[in-house]
Amino acid sequence: MVELLAPAGTWQSFKAAVESGADAVYLSGKNFGARAFADNFANDDLKRAVDYAHLRNTAVHVTVNILIDNKEIQKLADYLCYLYSIGVDAIIVQDLGVAKIAQTVVPDLPMHASTQMSVNNLETVKMLEELNFRRVVLAREVTLADIQLICANTAIEIETFIHGAICVCYSGQCLMSSMIGGRSGNRGCCAQPCRLPYTLVDKDDNDLLQSAEAGQYLLSPRDMRTIDMIPDLIKAGVKSFKIEGRMKKPEYVTVVVKAYRNKIDSFYNNSISYNKEKTDRELAQIFNRDFTTAYLKNRPGKTMISDKKPNNRGMLIGRVYQYDYSSHLAQIKLSDDLSIGDKIDLWVKVGGRINQNITSMKIGKTAVDTAHKGDIVTIKLPSHVHEHDRVFKVFDMTLAEKTKPFFTSSDPVRRIPLNMKLTAHIGSPVRIDIVDTDNITASFTAEFIAEEALKRPLNYDTIHKQMSRLGNTIYFLAELSCDIDDNVMVPMSILNELRRNVINKIIEKRQQRFLRPKITAPNCKKNFFAHEQHHTGTVPQLFVSVDTIDKLSGAAAHCDGILLGGDSYTGRPLTSDDYRAASRICRDTDTALYLNLPRILRQDQMGYIDSLITHIDIENFSGIYVNTLGQLRKLRTIFAKINKFLPIWTDFSMNVFNNASIAFLKELTIQGVTLSPELNLAQIKNILSFSTLPAEIIVQGNIELMVSEYCIPGSFLGGVDSGSCTAPCKRNNFYLKDRKNEHFPVISDQFCHMHILNGRELVMLAHIPDLSHIGLSRIRIDGRYMNINKLKQTVKIYKEVLKKGKYHPIFQNNSIETIEGSNFTRGHFFRGIILND
Repeated sequence: MVELLAPAGTWQSFKAAVESGADAVYLSGKNFGARAFADNFANDDLKRAVDYAHLRNTAVHVTVNILIDNKEIQKLADYLCYLYSIGVDAIIVQDLGVAKIAQTVVPDLPMHASTQMSVNNLETVKMLEELNFRRVVLAREVTLADIQLICANTAIEIETFIHGAICVCYSGQCLMSSMIGGRSGNRGCCAQPCRLPYTLVDKDDNDLLQSAEAGQYLLSPRDMRTIDMIPDLIKAGVKSFKIEGRMKKPEYVTVVVKAYRNKIDSFYNNSISYNKEKTDRELAQIFNRDFTTAYLKNRPGKTMISDKKPNNRGMLIGRVYQYDYSSHLAQIKLSDDLSIGDKIDLWVKVGGRINQNITSMKIGKTAVDTAHKGDIVTIKLPSHVHEHDRVFKVFDMTLAEKTKPFFTSSDPVRRIPLNMKLTAHIGSPVRIDIVDTDNITASFTAEFIAEEALKRPLNYDTIHKQMSRLGNTIYFLAELSCDIDDNVMVPMSILNELRRNVINKIIEKRQQRFLRPKITAPNCKKNFFAHEQHHTGTVPQLFVSVDTIDKLSGAAAHCDGILLGGDSYTGRPLTSDDYRAASRICRDTDTALYLNLPRILRQDQMGYIDSLITHIDIENFSGIYVNTLGQLRKLRTIFAKINKFLPIWTDFSMNVFNNASIAFLKELTIQGVTLSPELNLAQIKNILSFSTLPAEIIVQGNIELMVSEYCIPGSFLGGVDSGSCTAPCKRNNFYLKDRKNEHFPVISDQFCHMHILNGRELVMLAHIPDLSHIGLSRIRIDGRYMNINKLKQTVKIYKEVLKKGKYHPIFQNNSIETIEGSNFTRGHFFRGIILND
């Protein structure tokens, strides 16, 4: 049976999840989880949660799904040992360094690959299976057909999201919050810039969607809702259904878990009724940004986006019928129920939104507590509205009250059936034997010797009454059998003693199922920092990434290496002739030539790698960069088949943030790594001090903030949701303009992935003399967004500065400021991102 996995950010939400029917709950400790702003669980609370869940046959998965800093490695190792010791069922991991540490200190603790790993094809799933992961949480961009293919071709468990908020960017690949405000989603501190207003403009700042009836929230996805697709997903082979919502209230958790629990159970058991209309209404009422099935069925385009409102829209319950400007009294004609205690939003044609708590209302002149469909109610509002303005109920008091027993009551909602047998024979000790539905047994024999009754002999009804008093334990009495003499006497106090003691014993035995041997975290300084590297001060090589032959030709004469291919910012793929021309140019200029693969390759795009390697002569290339573990596995297979090999480096998409990640990748025969753009200079120096692989950083270029299957121009101007696209990206240049008038370039690549770039170019030219002697193997200029003339000049000056250092004339005559310009950023080199101390 498929697992229903629910979120919990607080104790109440955790209890709501368990009592509402979740098979497993995922949550976080106070550190290392990707929802740093949830309340989360201190260590003692974690143990309490695990014990509570295990008693009820519910698993607990703990998120350890952020990138970790070197200074946190020992603390993480201790934390993982603690999680193992309290019986946590699995950890959810993003960082390969966390995976390496976990495999080192708690090899028997199951690991699940987080959706932050951007896993969207079979090759990556197979690679994670080979690396001893137990489960993979697929990216939300994976189609139902691809889920079915993946499930049919791997033994590893597959988990998919089924409900809740979704990221517009591939999870784990978003740097927007990080680069704009220093709050990294990869550290659990996302500021959700996707929920902010933007305008799509051209190079002349014209609003391109003014006539397209588009709202301002162009990056704000609707919430996922797949309840109607549950049978299809079960048949596809999914092992776990995941509900998003660790920042959500317990009322939300209760409603959503109950809805999906009932849907799943009705699939397996036709006798269980499922009320679709009631379920749909409650799911919409408890929270929605409108709903989508994301990419499960097709590429939805603008129909996936909540562009008019980025937060809860509630349920439409009526329209303004009349409004009195002098008294602020609005008459609202209802299309659904409204009660005292509810909250409404009025969508005002001119003036935005009005939010109102319903504390009083009238039908005619009569005050009422509840009004129904067809009623016209009068409500006083804080500001003006207009006739026909829509009214949405964003909080339903009645629905909220129904959820409260699931997280406020001390008595369990879900109870486990228990069978009891009482044995009482005159002259013998009284005994009780019990067994629950998990076949766990317990017995207790009282010291009391059963006596012959003088007045009231013991009978079945008396025993049943006493034994069914199980209070707030997890059990209910399902069946009672009695082996007693006809005239036996046992005091009520003895029956109560028997019941209390035998229940304590069976509860203890339920907990003992999860006990593990005690372990101690090893010294991770020894594991990952044993051999400090002593750099000789060798100047790093200058590499340039390009996506056209013209740019390659302009850069090759002044750099040490070219990184060719990957995501084409022109939208045009390179041809075999392009690669042959690149080989000639680099051979003539004595420049190393490396291939690059695209950041994202979906299942139907993985054949690109086969085609690429087949149509080029790999002897002309010095190496290749990969962006995912799946790409690495695919290349290994191809190389083994053709008996030719290239050194493999990882690009920045692999989020290398610590030395444990480097150790992990070295074991996979990776030859070099590109460090995360989210590292600051001090962190980079620390990593290089212990790195056992050559390392590279990006020092110039418009850093990618997002990569997405969703395309704004294609969705609102190209008709993607109709099944085809008119490719407006080939006719215009696009930018997203934010509230502060910053312009972010919007690029479509050869696979129609949208890339949002930082409008401020990363420029580290002034600091190259300092970066030249910290142990870097390579520094990179990303030239894909530059024009050819700028690229030539940039590469040339960087190469000169690498040679001459601080003695270059630009540092002597103060012309560095003129060269760098004004609209640039130093990225995270000096400010870094938020780290939880």
